[in-house]
Amino acid sequence: MSETTGFHIEIGTRDASPAGAESAARFAAQNGFGGLQLTELQHDPFLACALAAREAQRAGAPIRVATAIAVAFARNPMTVAVSANDVQLASEGRFALGLGSQVQPHIEKRFSMPWSAPAPRMREFIGAVRAIWRSWETGDKLDFSGEHYAHTLMTPMFIPGPNPHGNPPIWLAGVGTAMTRLAGEAADGFVAHAFTTRDYLTEVSIPALREGRAKSALTSPVDLIVLPFVIVGSDPSARAAQEAAVRQQIAFYASTPSYRPVMELHGWGEAADALHGASRRGEWREMATLVTDDMLDAFAVAGTPAEVRAALDTRFTGLATTVCINAPDAASPDDVAALASPA
Repeated sequence: MSETTGFHIEIGTRDASPAGAESAARFAAQNGFGGLQLTELQHDPFLACALAAREAQRAGAPIRVATAIAVAFARNPMTVAVSANDVQLASEGRFALGLGSQVQPHIEKRFSMPWSAPAPRMREFIGAVRAIWRSWETGDKLDFSGEHYAHTLMTPMFIPGPNPHGNPPIWLAGVGTAMTRLAGEAADGFVAHAFTTRDYLTEVSIPALREGRAKSALTSPVDLIVLPFVIVGSDPSARAAQEAAVRQQIAFYASTPSYRPVMELHGWGEAADALHGASRRGEWREMATLVTDDMLDAFAVAGTPAEVRAALDTRFTGLATTVCINAPDAASPDDVAALASPA
């Protein structure tokens, strides 16, 4: 964990379509955000990052672009190494490779890929990506063999050579302690799930990161990237629709058994049970009413742009290295843009 104060302000978008990525990049570059994070939902995040990087360059304000996250287990280390290398070239060295595991049903049933214990598989995955990059950089024989992945063939026709901008940092997303420890051990940064709180970060995530780093060959601090829910508006009426959307998101995550430890830390285990039951009954709209104001305050920051920025400073200075703003669609672009400036 980095102990430095202050953090970078970036912006995230759920629209990683080609047009959406370019539009978000222009917005980020023109309004002073330090970066743009794109996740894998309906579109390929590597293509989106490459387009966003080029668009920001054309706008005259190059920014960092990141996959936060790309689904690792939907791919293999070679395909990820190639895609990440290309985006690093397109962005002229302003790319971060954010990886996540996704969950077993999606990997097996949506992507038709194998599943096993995610943390050990991810350790190999990251190690294989680094081995491939090292082979391209040094010209040494590619010789990575593990339980899940083996990469032992690299002929000259397929070697892009060393990246003139260096290899991109690898970020790893997680919630549970096993994946978080792995981020400390094997990655350059840890992407905290949006469904987290400051208390969970300080009491669970950061100790796990430090534990992983203690047994790592890596010596640099682990960057901590947080993606808090943000409700921002110049007046209460502007925030009402956003609050409803954020309550719905919190309810969805809180109903998921994988995220129960976050709820339990705050003494909200019974609420998690109630939300899980409601989700099984398909009561999606009703679930938001089970999210209390205390829960909303723990997971989200809300207020005018100045109030939100001040709250982010209070909550994350000295803790996070990057804060990525993920505001609901109902938020005014002007209000979101104001968050790029210090309070």
